[in-house]
Amino acid sequence: MMLARLGARVVLALVWLLHWLPLPLLAALGTGLGGLLPRLRPSRMRVALRNLELCLPELPVAERERIAREHFQWLARSILERGVLWHASPARLRRLIRVEGDIGWADRHSGRAVMWLVPHFIGMEVAGVASQLMQQRPVTTIYQRQVNEVFDAAILRGRSRFGRGEVFTRQDGALPLLRAIRRGCIFFNLPDMDFGLRDAAFVPFFGVPAATLLAPSRLARSLSMAVQPVTTEFLPGGRGYLVRIAEPWGDWPSDDPMADAARMNAWIEAEIRRCPAQYLWVHKRFKTRPPGDASFYA
Repeated sequence: MMLARLGARVVLALVWLLHWLPLPLLAALGTGLGGLLPRLRPSRMRVALRNLELCLPELPVAERERIAREHFQWLARSILERGVLWHASPARLRRLIRVEGDIGWADRHSGRAVMWLVPHFIGMEVAGVASQLMQQRPVTTIYQRQVNEVFDAAILRGRSRFGRGEVFTRQDGALPLLRAIRRGCIFFNLPDMDFGLRDAAFVPFFGVPAATLLAPSRLARSLSMAVQPVTTEFLPGGRGYLVRIAEPWGDWPSDDPMADAARMNAWIEAEIRRCPAQYLWVHKRFKTRPPGDASFYA
């Protein structure tokens, strides 16, 4: 345990030191490290390739392998550049983050509860920074508590560094989150992880039944929330980051959470096809299977 904490502190110190580098140089370092990751973490490479096989079977095997290798390069960049997001000055971050869309919509509709739907692209942390720097309303979100206490504390500090939001763990339950939303916080919602079938159902994702949360639809309906889809992208060559914020969906949620989940998955699919290498393929998106179905990852 002591060694794990010491190792975490060393990693975090290195990330802090690297954030002083010009972003193009830091991006090049991340890309180089990403070229090694498939050999260092072969089990995650197998997960990524399996996910790509399930989701994009129409692509040749060589193309799926190319996407997986490129994904690890973006993933390594996202790890090293976390220091920029957690430690760089607000002025530098504003120069690096480009926003497409109406980031001020929630500010102009302060009486309305708002949810941002933010799928797991590798730049999702950028959207969190943009939400705190470029609008007035505070932000609340839920995160998965880390086993390593040092990393866990660093994530909490990084995601709340501007003091304009509240971060809860899944173990905190729903009540603190609901209170924060009612106080006016935007709910920064990550809707595309497999947490089992609690408040979820099997909904097609690229045609494959995937355990998909119904909570976003149900929560949005119960609180009459406006729902804005948000995606992120790391720009090549260290040119910064892009956050795309769409207008709120006019007919979502509906009175059918299953239909809403299907529409949400279809939107995520379209965004993945726009930028396939930056989606989080190393997550076991199809971990939960219908009764009697074999694991995809055995």
